[in-house]
Amino acid sequence: MLSLPSLLSWLPGLPSLEWGSSLFNSLLQGLIGALGVSVLNSLLKVYFFVACVNDPRRQPQKQRLRTQWASLETVHLAGLGLFLTVVGARVAALVVLEFSLRAVSTLLSQGKGSEDKERLQLYLLCQFSLGCGLSCGLNFLQEGAPHSTLNLLLSLGLAALLALAARRLRSHVCSLYELHSTQRYCGVCLGLLAGQHGLPRLLGRTLAVAFAVSDLAAVALINQDFLSTSEAMRFWMPLTICYTLLVIYMQEEQRQQRFNLQSQVQTVLVRMGGLFILLLTVGRWLDILGILVSLLGELWCLAGVRILIDLCQIQGFPSPRPTVTASASATGASTATAPCQSQPSAAALSRSTDSS
Repeated sequence: MLSLPSLLSWLPGLPSLEWGSSLFNSLLQGLIGALGVSVLNSLLKVYFFVACVNDPRRQPQKQRLRTQWASLETVHLAGLGLFLTVVGARVAALVVLEFSLRAVSTLLSQGKGSEDKERLQLYLLCQFSLGCGLSCGLNFLQEGAPHSTLNLLLSLGLAALLALAARRLRSHVCSLYELHSTQRYCGVCLGLLAGQHGLPRLLGRTLAVAFAVSDLAAVALINQDFLSTSEAMRFWMPLTICYTLLVIYMQEEQRQQRFNLQSQVQTVLVRMGGLFILLLTVGRWLDILGILVSLLGELWCLAGVRILIDLCQIQGFPSPRPTVTASASATGASTATAPCQSQPSAAALSRSTDSS
């Protein structure tokens, strides 16, 4: 008679989905990564909404951002957590390294006057890579820890609090920002009114730290599977060549195509297709399965930010930050002193009339 242990022995031993506590830890890591993506998504929606409010021509886009479906957001969060759980640490590390190389190349080659827009485009495209980076970093940091499950539960609670706070901030801004910013009533809305243009820079610094840690964890996770330096070189050499060709191709595509959802879907297909062909030669069958899962995860994230992608392709959006120039100050000073200069001339005119 078959028993439960004998049945479990026939199940495939997945390295990233071990049965028992390891499976639970993988699920926790995936949920934490999904919550991190949710925080980024909420803050980006806050920034885009405030930019639409400040631009009277973006009223339709503002109404689209204001429309919120809590149930769809919950489904999107749960689906992303599932993708990050199934993708596996090895493929997640490859996705993180590929995006980091592409982001560095984009930032180094960006043109003058388009820095803000290109950075926003990177923030919109890094959603799944950020989730992979968070789960990959947690996998590396918690590996071998005596209380890894408890640590991940605490991390999950902190991530849930941050995601809830970011979602409440977005809901507050979408509902009351226009009223509070005009009446100077709410401190949060006044802070966004004064420091809205500093939000992308803050997000950029935070993402830079997150991806720096994720890159180190990704390299360590990939190297731990190799027994010798020659075996590692047989993997890293074709991987480096593949990543270099992908970066060159992406730069050419960005110069020729507009930033829209269709072009980004094509880009994702090309990227994952290149990694798929590479892993057919130097990878494992689980890596190939993970590439297919990561493809679905990338498309899932693009579907969640399609409104922001449509906004980001608009020419002249976001509007530049208004600054007070010296000429404007001089003009204001001249208009302020003009009445003072006109009064002596009027007095002189009245004295001359009296004397006559």
